Amino acid sequence: MDTVSTEKLTLIATGVETAYQRLKSIVKHTPLEYNARLSERYDCQIYLKREDMQVVRSYKLRGAYNMISQLSDEQHRRGVVCASAGNHAQGFAYSCKKIDIKGVIFMPRITPRQKIKQTEMFGDDNIEIILVGDTFDDCLKEALAYTEANGMTFVPPFDNLEVIAGQGTVGVEILNDLPDVEAVIMPVGGGGLSAGVGTYLKQHRPGILLAGVEPEGAPSMLRAFDNGGPVTLPEIDRFVDGAAVKRAGELTYPICREVLDDMLLVPEGKVCTTILKLYNEDAIVVEPAGALSVAVLDLYRDRIKGKKVVCIISGGNNDIDRMAEIKEKSLLYEGLKHYFIVRFPQRPGALKLFVNNVLGPDDDITRFEFIKKTEKERGPALVGIELKAAEDYTALLQRMEEYQFDVIEINRDQTLFEYLV
Repeated sequence: MDTVSTEKLTLIATGVETAYQRLKSIVKHTPLEYNARLSERYDCQIYLKREDMQVVRSYKLRGAYNMISQLSDEQHRRGVVCASAGNHAQGFAYSCKKIDIKGVIFMPRITPRQKIKQTEMFGDDNIEIILVGDTFDDCLKEALAYTEANGMTFVPPFDNLEVIAGQGTVGVEILNDLPDVEAVIMPVGGGGLSAGVGTYLKQHRPGILLAGVEPEGAPSMLRAFDNGGPVTLPEIDRFVDGAAVKRAGELTYPICREVLDDMLLVPEGKVCTTILKLYNEDAIVVEPAGALSVAVLDLYRDRIKGKKVVCIISGGNNDIDRMAEIKEKSLLYEGLKHYFIVRFPQRPGALKLFVNNVLGPDDDITRFEFIKKTEKERGPALVGIELKAAEDYTALLQRMEEYQFDVIEINRDQTLFEYLV
């Protein structure tokens, strides 16, 4: 297993302090807000570190600027390159504009227009965006080749010591605002944020509890912990896009292994429920990765009880077009929405019987379509039902059996669900 010496950790922490001074006039010192609702729910004092209120609405600006600003005049003249379709691209673009150098950003062809426009807004005439490939891996390959061919400098999203130091300045602000903090929970993608923040906090508050959180569908850092080094995951769920990476960083992994006390996973559906609650109850707009630190609290309540806890809200770049998908995933996770293939009995009034007698008084049909268009009224139908309470599901199944409706529960068959829903 890779280890990091005490001397190296000290050097990284010193680099974080230096970066903090360098970034003071560039980044916003984001608020650390006490949240009474969450504090009462989890029997502790919970503060939210609002990096969603950063200049580019995420912490990524810190690392990108810290690295780019230290390049030589010759490197600035030649320009810089990155590969990203998200927050790193926006932090990179803002940095290029601020330093007044040329930057080239490679994005996959499938990148939503909204993200492209946002990046263009921050970089203005200082950046060029090249759309290439259908996946991030294709995009990265092209970016690295372009960098070498043009003698430019590549700015990675997390696996660089100056980037790590920049991200770590979030920890300096936390400790300045809450010197007696006892626990910090932070999202983990490639590991830049957790490596920087974790190292700084462990150096200055050795007894602090540090937890990293990944989405269940992209557990690259946890797999690295289990394996004793980074491994490339064959497939990942990209829904939590700000934290969905196939492989943890070669530099960040051993640092995170050394400074994090726990690595936790959260289901994507739970993340969606948290996004909606933060919006409805606290008027906070977060992206999926930004919700990870709060989404994990139900699983971590025993460890944080009675403590002063900081949850890092890493970003707020949430595309409004995704809200329908977020609500759907939340309902499915909470057991409030179910999909069935229903084969209606070949008898008169079967559909009416289903609506009047099988559905409960608070159940709603949210989707209904006959699968075989030539067998309407008696063929199999795809039916989506939303419940008022998850516990109503058992009674619904009992009524289907009682009235002799042949059903297949699609929620329990992932392949069938992806094909039909």
